[in-house]
Formats: sequence, C-alpha cells, structure tokens
Amino acid sequence: MSLPAQGSGAAEQRRRSTTYQVVLTGLLSLNFGLVLFDRNALGFLMPFIQPELALDNTQVGILTGALSLTWAVAALGVGAMVGRVATRKQLIVACTLAFSLCSFGSGLATSFAMLLAARLLMGLAEGGIMPVSQALIADEVSPRHRGLAMGVAQGFGSSLMGSFVAPVLLVAFATALGWREAFYLAGVPGVLMALALALTLRPERAPATARATRPPVGVVEVLREPNVARCVVLGIFLVSYLVVCWAFMPLYLTRVRGYDPQTMSYLMGTLGISATLASTLVPAISDRAGRRPLLLASAMLGVLLPLAALFFTGPTWVLAALFFVGWTITGAFPLFMATVPSESVVAERIPLALGLCMGISEVIGGVLSPIIAGAAADRYGLDAPVWILLALAVLGTVVALGLRETAPRIVARP
Repeated sequence: MSLPAQGSGAAEQRRRSTTYQVVLTGLLSLNFGLVLFDRNALGFLMPFIQPELALDNTQVGILTGALSLTWAVAALGVGAMVGRVATRKQLIVACTLAFSLCSFGSGLATSFAMLLAARLLMGLAEGGIMPVSQALIADEVSPRHRGLAMGVAQGFGSSLMGSFVAPVLLVAFATALGWREAFYLAGVPGVLMALALALTLRPERAPATARATRPPVGVVEVLREPNVARCVVLGIFLVSYLVVCWAFMPLYLTRVRGYDPQTMSYLMGTLGISATLASTLVPAISDRAGRRPLLLASAMLGVLLPLAALFFTGPTWVLAALFFVGWTITGAFPLFMATVPSESVVAERIPLALGLCMGISEVIGGVLSPIIAGAAADRYGLDAPVWILLALAVLGTVVALGLRETAPRIVARP
C-alpha cells in the first residue's frame, strides 16, 4: 500500500512553479558537486601534500576515513534535527558556508593534526547537505519527476565536479601555485553558492516553530518501515562497492593486470562518465518504469565490472566499455538513498529516513569496507578486493528483490 501524503492532489497543488522546481534542483546539484569537489580535493592533492607534511600511508588512510566518519555522523544528526531547530534553508546555507571555510582550513594546515582537524570538521559540515537537499526536493518537486530531480541533485553535479573538474583544475592549480592555494580555490565557489542559496531558496510553508511542537520521530520507528530498512542494507553493500572500487581498482589494474598508469587513468575516468549519465538517467527512467526494476537492473549490472577486471583479456577499449556499463550501478544511489525512502514514509519522517540511509551506509561503506578489503588484499592478494566487489553486487541484487514499489505512477495503477 502506498502512502497518500507524498502524492495527493492537494499536495500537488501546493507545490512551487515548474521554474522554481528546476532552479532548485539545479542549485542543489551544483552545491553537492562542490561538496564532492572539496571532499575529493585531498586525494588529488595528496602527491603534493604528503612530502611537505611528511605523512605516511597510514596517516593518509586516517585522513580519508576520518572525513567519512564525521560525514556519517552529520548525515544522521541533521536528518534527526532538521525542521526542529532551524529551517531547511538555514541549515543548507550554514552547512555550505561551513564546508567552504573548512577547505580554507585545509590549506592552512602545517601538520597532520591540523589537517585531520580540518577534515573532521569538513565531514561534519558536508554530511548534512544531501539529506537536507533531498528533503527539499521531496517537498517541492512534483512526484511525477521526483526520481529525475533526486538523481540530478545527488549524482549529476557530484560526478561532473568531483570526477571531472576537480582532478584537472586542482592538480593544474597546485602545479602552478601550490597545494595550499588549490585548497583556497576549492573553498571560494562554496562561499558564493551559500550566497546564491540564501537569495534563491524560498521560505518553507510550515515554519520551524510549528514543526518543533511535534513529538520527535524515533530511529526505531523509521527503521520499522521495511523499505527504509532494506535501503539501509542496500546502501551498506553498494557504498562499500563504490569505495572499495575507487580504493583498490587502480592498484589491481597496474600491479596485477599490468596496465601503465595512463591507461589505468583512462579506465578509471570511464567510471566518472558512466556515473554522470547513470545517476541522471536511471532515476529518470524509474519515474515511469518503477523504482524496483531499475534498482534491480543497476545492481545486477554491477557484477560486470569485477568480472571484466578479473577475466577479460581483450582490447582495452572493450574493457573500458565493460567498465562503463558495470558502473551504471551508481544510478541506483539516488534511488535507495533518497527516492524510495522519501516515498515510503510520511513527510515529517523523510529527513530522518534519508539521514539513516546515507549515514549508516557511509559509516560501514566509507569507513569499514576499505579497511576490510585492504586486510584481505594483504592476506590473499589484490584479487581479493575485486572478488569482494562481485559479492557486494550480488548481495545488493538480492536485497533489491525485497523492495516494495513506490513510484507514484506505478502504485496509482489499479
């Protein structure tokens, strides 16, 4: 049975104009793109940072895991408090300004401890951006286009800015002027974006003071919704897939398969192109074909990438094509992190549901899975993380089978 709160005629009449819905989605997509631009900056600039600050590889790993941990904490915390202590507009503007200032702080770091503190604070600032963004879209965008809007907000800008623009622009800037100046560059767009959001986002219809009088929504209550619980589990598997692939596939391609670094970079760059397209097209198609079939198809295609890496020995361009198709698994992310949870609970529970799906996935997928995969690689060789990718895709497919359909066009049919 579907929940009427998300697709009723009265709710549809209260929504903003089409122009505002498009502008809102575009701004939120660009804003999350800047989040990933800043988050990924550390990895792209690490060849410049590591020798100057005398960091060992363990410290590099700690810096990455620390941001993932505080990101998860923020996603859970903001999801629980949004609507009770401030409006969503105030929260997203404050978080955007905060993560931009943290980028400046990274550039000022003169030691491991200072850089670690800056990254911890950045995770706290950035982790709440997506739960608030998707809650705004759930409230403001028509249910007929919710999947497309959520896919654009979460996947298009982040893939474009984080995978394409960030490495080219930041490395070029660091080469010319230095890595500190590159961090300063990364922080400037966020300050401008905070101003743009403050001027563009319109006040919410229900004031925060009115929402604050409602009893707090408990985590257990939200997780009792089967779809939310399944999305959390699905998120654990697929976020682990994402992080393990980014961490270990370059090493596997160069050390085991024997590709030179430039060829490896082209193969990994294929993933960025795939993610940019899949994160928009998969949710958009799900608006008409349904969420469950697209989640299943995306998870099933994810098995193609590790199988190709392990066994395909043909032309490199064919391997790149197989990587491209396999990486369409990323198109599932907006669906299980935002669209399906937001369509499975009543309106006041949406922020917490999104925070749980994103936060728990980030804790296990972003913090624990690369550690487990690394230990397996040390014990059994670099083949082990690739086999782990295959297992994660299969497990994700099994979990997706149990999801209940939530697309308004599908559930409205007799």
